[in-house]
Amino acid sequence: MQYPKISLLLILFSSVAFSQTYKTSLTALPGKEFPKIDAQRKAEFQVYFPDAKSVNLEGGDGMQSIQSSVSKGKNGFWNVSTSAMDIGFHYYWFNVDGQRTNDPNTQLYFGYGQPTSGIEVPSGEDFFFEKNVKHGKIVNDSLHSKITHGNRNFKVYLPPGYGSRKFPVLYLYHGTGEDSTGWEKQGYIVNILDNLFAEKMAKEMIVVMDYGVALNPDQEKMPDDFPRTVLSSKNLDKIVVGELIPYIEKKYKTTTQKAIAGLSRGSYQAMLIGSSHPEMFSAIGVFSPVIYEGTEREPFKELPIGNLLKSKKKPYFFIGIGEKEDQRFFQFNMELTTFLNKNKYPYSFYKSPETYHEWLTWRRSLYQFTQKIFK
Repeated sequence: MQYPKISLLLILFSSVAFSQTYKTSLTALPGKEFPKIDAQRKAEFQVYFPDAKSVNLEGGDGMQSIQSSVSKGKNGFWNVSTSAMDIGFHYYWFNVDGQRTNDPNTQLYFGYGQPTSGIEVPSGEDFFFEKNVKHGKIVNDSLHSKITHGNRNFKVYLPPGYGSRKFPVLYLYHGTGEDSTGWEKQGYIVNILDNLFAEKMAKEMIVVMDYGVALNPDQEKMPDDFPRTVLSSKNLDKIVVGELIPYIEKKYKTTTQKAIAGLSRGSYQAMLIGSSHPEMFSAIGVFSPVIYEGTEREPFKELPIGNLLKSKKKPYFFIGIGEKEDQRFFQFNMELTTFLNKNKYPYSFYKSPETYHEWLTWRRSLYQFTQKIFK
């Protein structure tokens, strides 16, 4: 096809302009221009480290394959440009002269055991955006635990209709290196649920976002390994059943319906607690499944998953996983689905397209799971 010369110039100019159009990440602090992302999902960072001799971009799962170029500009600013990034929320930081350093331009999110920068690469979805709908709210709460010999802080999401009637409760857990702020900040749980409820796609519910570590002072001194994680999870089971649920049901307007779910380490905890009490929970959600301390002969050595088979209520079972997660998570998933298929236990499976062991996988899994429970 032949274009007039002036039209061809306009097309070329528009193409260049489009490729150079950047939008600031949702994670940037108010008034900050960086980090920003263009239409090809390439990112640019500009950080002020005037005394640094070297600056390198590093990060979590979704950042591992990213290539970046770094240059020192005027007045102590460093400019970092990347290759095309994958969609979703990615933890990242800078290695500044050998020291891990957060980006001063972004909000901080608790990940990898400490406050960490994050960047949101748009996926084209809006299910976790704030919309013009009725809004629920998150309140902070706590209880004293006899199991851990101290106070435990947690968060409670109350749906828009709270106060007028009773609601079922979802107990929801975060992953390793994160805390009970994860589902609120990185997970956008308020927006996800508000939007679902407004569209009548899910039944309104209360969500309790508990802290996923449960150790007494002596146990905290143990090596931070898988046996300690299993012990912590077994303590958590005692806390949920003996302390947390009674506390929630006494203080909040709840029905008798309960579900439990979690991501990564939280998926193990949801399975442990849910399968230990299959008559108590009507649904179990497993996002990016993890199984601890299993062996080839006994893959569920520390996980009483067999209780589900003997249950009269047969809790609804949901598994979600990211398409680009590490092979070990697909191995855990295979062990789990093989067991369920062999024993003809029904379950739902969801694979999140183009995502890693990261928050877009878990937001999408929550979105899918909450539509199917408490029906």
